[in-house]
Amino acid sequence: MNALRALVSPRGAVFLLLVLLLVAVMILNPSFAEPGQFMRFVQRVAPIAIVAIGQYFVIIAGEFDLSQGSLITAQVIIAGNLVGQDDSRTVPVLLLMIVFGAFIGLLNGIITTLLKVPSFIVTLGMMLALLGAVMWWTGGAATGNPADSFREIGRGGIRDVPFLEFIPWAVFLVIGWLALGIWITKRPLGKLLIAVGDNARAVDYAGARSAWVTTRAFMISSLSATLSAVLLVGYAGVHPSVGRGYEFVAITAVVLGGVVLGGGRGWIVAAAAGAFALEALFMLLNIAGVPSTLRDAVQGIIIIAAVAYSAVAFRARRKRGPRPSELITAGTTTTNTRTTTSTIHTETRGDQ
Repeated sequence: MNALRALVSPRGAVFLLLVLLLVAVMILNPSFAEPGQFMRFVQRVAPIAIVAIGQYFVIIAGEFDLSQGSLITAQVIIAGNLVGQDDSRTVPVLLLMIVFGAFIGLLNGIITTLLKVPSFIVTLGMMLALLGAVMWWTGGAATGNPADSFREIGRGGIRDVPFLEFIPWAVFLVIGWLALGIWITKRPLGKLLIAVGDNARAVDYAGARSAWVTTRAFMISSLSATLSAVLLVGYAGVHPSVGRGYEFVAITAVVLGGVVLGGGRGWIVAAAAGAFALEALFMLLNIAGVPSTLRDAVQGIIIIAAVAYSAVAFRARRKRGPRPSELITAGTTTTNTRTTTSTIHTETRGDQ
């Protein structure tokens, strides 16, 4: 009974949906069940999943990051034009992209938290600014062609693997990024992000700096977009259209994973699973002959349905009241959060 309840909960429903969608795709396209084809599917979804992981940290803190897509576009153009055919530039340009991504996230976070400008407006403005800069640089046309050593990150991998045939580097990167994200959620930063999304003022009263906590969430989001851009250069090429709309895809995936808009509740693994479920759904629609022009409409419907389902489930749980096991879990979580906040408060006082 508990397992069934978990599967139909906002957090667990995405995994059930993912399994059903993958089975449906395999029925309509039997070749998808081949290990090589499935690895290609994971490779294609990896950039979306990585961006969704970054968006997760911003959303649980009660904010939005609409600049991810344009940042991906800008990073792709930077890579394409600065690396060129010189393999020796690969590492320096990668470092430059990391610094640039972190700076954009820092800027978004500072304006949002210190100037008290809504993140929706801040990141929307950043999205337009980055897109305008890219269009000015490229003239709206494809430009630049990075060396094969750089593109190998996104399109290469380990070949001649028994059974699997081919394991793309993207698979290792998305697994590593998810593992890092899970680790962060277990650390004080992850717990404080959830606390900020639930009640930022209480975090300030506890002695932690909620502004710096939220700013780091934006930096993680921008670094996720940067990593996604590195992968997209490999097989999507260098064009001003690369990365367009990724911010909305990421938000859709996170919401599909049961993460609550407004912050305070959510699971990073479910957010990543939401990206795979969303791409599986689009693949199924494509196989069924549904026009790709309806993709945005489908995303909109998914967002509305997922948010509505989460709200209904939450209200039903509040009316039903917590079960004894939930009370024990809640008590443990509260104790851990207080301990974390106390520790950070002590460290902050020590620094001062």
